[in-house]
Amino acid sequence: MAVKTSEQAMSNSLRVGIAGYGLAGRYFHAPLLKGCGFEVACVQTANKERAQHAVEDFPHVKVVSTINELISMRLDLLVVASANIVHAEQALAGINAGVPVVVDKPMGLTRSETETLIVAAHAKNVPITVFFNRRWDSDSLTLKKVMNEGLLGDVFRVDSRFERFRPSVASASWREKYSPAEGGGLLLDLQPHLISTAIDWFGPAQLAYSSVRSIRGGVDDDILLVLKHESGVDSYLSASAIIGAPGPRLRVNGTNGTLIINELDPQEAMLRAGKIPEGGRWAEPTSSIAFLHRGDEVLEIESENGNYAQFYQLVEGAIAGNNPWPVSTADALQVASIIDQARNQSVR
Repeated sequence: MAVKTSEQAMSNSLRVGIAGYGLAGRYFHAPLLKGCGFEVACVQTANKERAQHAVEDFPHVKVVSTINELISMRLDLLVVASANIVHAEQALAGINAGVPVVVDKPMGLTRSETETLIVAAHAKNVPITVFFNRRWDSDSLTLKKVMNEGLLGDVFRVDSRFERFRPSVASASWREKYSPAEGGGLLLDLQPHLISTAIDWFGPAQLAYSSVRSIRGGVDDDILLVLKHESGVDSYLSASAIIGAPGPRLRVNGTNGTLIINELDPQEAMLRAGKIPEGGRWAEPTSSIAFLHRGDEVLEIESENGNYAQFYQLVEGAIAGNNPWPVSTADALQVASIIDQARNQSVR
């Protein structure tokens, strides 16, 4: 049997252009795309240091400085991994060029921006999806398994958190420097993950309560949202940068017990360390430790391995017409709607 050279294998891969090569582009999208067999053909960045990083990571990559140059590169997929403020502009450029688009969360800064992208994509018959990768965390996959097995009985309440202790504002970070109108703050950074996983687990929801605050004097950094799902579940979603004793990552209460998962799985740390899920699979365990509490009885249960690469495997399948896109535009729009409502209805 003939063995393909690396050049032949690359020629058969889907060509991807990545807009932005900071945290999201370099440490999330690029390694996941590489691990799933995509060709990272082009990177757009005007930052010289990040341009050098792109060449170090992908010696054959073409680096350009504008989104128009990027979408002219005969791409099969555009990944928008830039600062939130230009998500809509860059995604729309890809749509108008007829290139399928993955947008890092949030898809748009507002419901209106998100809807504009979805309407444009539908009109041009160009697919668009959003990178809600936390749906493929170990805790998320483990919860689905536990519910499918009926171990919790009827779930009625979930506490889902991204809580940290960073008492000083990171003034060099655009996420903490930009105003909400420019894409900064935790409501746009972490709450999209919390909301998207909640509706993935329990279905459509309405916002029942919102507290969006700035504790450190900058952008919003302490947020609590309560969602009421049509399924009867209440989701308490906490994103904060100023919690000295963070609570469990996940606490799910059902009539037969409570699922506790204290920590995130190691995928983000592995990606930041330069590891790649070769062939779309991690070579080492990526599970969180999970416990089922029933009063004084505490059982450690087998948890699922997390795998963000499944997102891009589904993207590849969707481009080929073999499966739906990994996150629906309906889910993207619902998340954007809840974020808008949370900011407008926040209890002071």
